[in-house]
Amino acid sequence: MTLRRPMFDKAWIRILCVSTLAIAFSTQASALRLDGFNIIAVPGHPFGSTSAQTELEATKQLGATAVAIIPFLWQADPSSTKIIRGSDMSDDDLRKAIRQAHALGLYVIVKPHVWVPKSWAGAVEPKSEATWHAWFADYRREIERIAKIADAEGADALVIGTELTKTSKRPEWIGLIDDIRSIFPRTLIYVAHNIEEAEAVPFWNLLDVIGVSLYPPLGSDTDRADRLETMRAITNRIEKLADQSGKPVLVAEIGLRSATGAAARPWESAEERMASADPALQAEVLGDWLKTLRAPKIEGILVWRWLTDPSAGGPDDTDFTVQGKPAEAVLECAWKSICPRR
Repeated sequence: MTLRRPMFDKAWIRILCVSTLAIAFSTQASALRLDGFNIIAVPGHPFGSTSAQTELEATKQLGATAVAIIPFLWQADPSSTKIIRGSDMSDDDLRKAIRQAHALGLYVIVKPHVWVPKSWAGAVEPKSEATWHAWFADYRREIERIAKIADAEGADALVIGTELTKTSKRPEWIGLIDDIRSIFPRTLIYVAHNIEEAEAVPFWNLLDVIGVSLYPPLGSDTDRADRLETMRAITNRIEKLADQSGKPVLVAEIGLRSATGAAARPWESAEERMASADPALQAEVLGDWLKTLRAPKIEGILVWRWLTDPSAGGPDDTDFTVQGKPAEAVLECAWKSICPRR
């Protein structure tokens, strides 16, 4: 297939050159890293479809070596103890996702997310000891179900939790990890929210890889010097954590809306704030992250996000999707050393 190539004006190309020429990895180094995307299934374009195949091939052509497949779990509010599987991806769709990605030679990480309407996973916090136990019982049931599919299909890695910030000091994780290890004997990861949670997680010794998502405030859109200083400080803390734990690190999410004002609040979705499109900002910030996070103990970076819909993204889109935007060229430069000419 031919990868979509969005039309960029000269100003965008100048930004891409500045942001990416210094961060290209050699072909050999890229092959050893787990770089790629968090892939989100879109209604009408399920895994197993031609659309999903087209988009997985597109990530591969950009140089991705790994993908995170994301089945969503759902609970009604942060204090609820009832967790159910979302309607975005059936068990059969999850099987097809793993098979499709593996057929392309991609390293497959199954990475469940808890979805809380009008909130987020980091707010999950039952109100009593009894309800904590009930929440973990429901959560364990759903993770076991996913782990069995991931194991049967030969997924390379399984994330046992993503950004469950208020849960990560609970003792229930020890038994849950032991249980999941008996089901899924390959690489187990937990994805902490930002470096602050990663430094506080008490059970890294029970896992194979430290996972972290990075959405810290990065200042104004135009203050690149301050942004880089923030990124360097975080990278230094990640390397220190890797040394202390003896574990490699996967940056399981970096991302930014292609919208004005996004640097100050990188976690903010398009539904939370209206803004004009700024795909050049997204490209520049992702380029800065890729350059700064190039460290021996960081074994890969997964970008948020890529959708299974071939029509997703484009220069007028203001969400996290990188499809059809200058960010594609930034990633290709970093992962394949195919960079825009000056």
